[in-house]
Amino acid sequence: MIDEALIARFRADCALDEDYGPPIGIAVSGGPDSLALLLLANAALPGQVYAATVDHGLRAESAAEAAFVAQVCSDIGVPHAILPVRVESGNTQAQARAARYEALGSHFANRNVLTFATAHHADDQAETLLMRLNRGSGLAGLAGVRPWAIFFPAGVVAEMLLLRPLLGWRREELGAVVRSAGLPPVEDPSNTDDAYDRARIRKAIADADWLDPLAMSQSARYLAEAEEVVEAAVADVLQRCCTWADDGCYFQWGHPRLIEIGAVTHILERLGARDVRKSEVARMIDRLRARENASLGGVLGRRMMHRVSDRLSRDVMRFEPEPPRKS
Repeated sequence: MIDEALIARFRADCALDEDYGPPIGIAVSGGPDSLALLLLANAALPGQVYAATVDHGLRAESAAEAAFVAQVCSDIGVPHAILPVRVESGNTQAQARAARYEALGSHFANRNVLTFATAHHADDQAETLLMRLNRGSGLAGLAGVRPWAIFFPAGVVAEMLLLRPLLGWRREELGAVVRSAGLPPVEDPSNTDDAYDRARIRKAIADADWLDPLAMSQSARYLAEAEEVVEAAVADVLQRCCTWADDGCYFQWGHPRLIEIGAVTHILERLGARDVRKSEVARMIDRLRARENASLGGVLGRRMMHRVSDRLSRDVMRFEPEPPRKS
């Protein structure tokens, strides 16, 4: 039995409303974190939980692990589905994550379950924060994963709520929930493989008992709130300081650097640039401020005076599709 205080705590952390549920879908890999999520959800929302396990087929054990989760769900009366997916070559972890979310979203949406939850917790958030600090990430990266997000699965006409109700829970707390149920969780070998940054960071945090993952997780939440403020400021600048004409954009520059990078990134994407890095956008802006032309992602930028009336011209950055190169 799960302590009633833990059940009430989980129910409050879900904070579901009538637009999105219950019912709720649970992504369960068979690891201790996702098993704890399954058990807590079933205790807090009995009869309103659906579970699914994505089998990426990347390890020989994956089919048996999915079958183990299916048996656990059967034992506690939770409907369960195994979702086989194919992972494209390349960045395997990123590809697997993208395939997993699409499979889960489509599966639950097709069953009119408009919320699904994953088992990200405070230790995960702390690891993400430290990894991204070590890489020199900007505000968006340091914000980590959000407590919730709106998600649109490919090929499904549905708006879903992706929920992460365990961001205020420690890994050890979740492990205790699973142990109390007498379940032997699946252990993913990548969690201890030093080939992965996260595994190395996890070990470093475990060896530094003065670090507080709950406090770091809260800091990530504050950074996410700060990013929302920045996004609102960027939207305001785009509305006030962009003139779309002559197949391009005249941008009245001179804003705080973070706001300007966000605005120019939006302009570039609207003109067809894809997957541009914020660091590249920052260098483009620096060149334009120095009155040098700059191109990025097939978009040309240059400084010019833009006449806005008979008596007024403004110093602007002009962005337009880059002309074809002469052969």
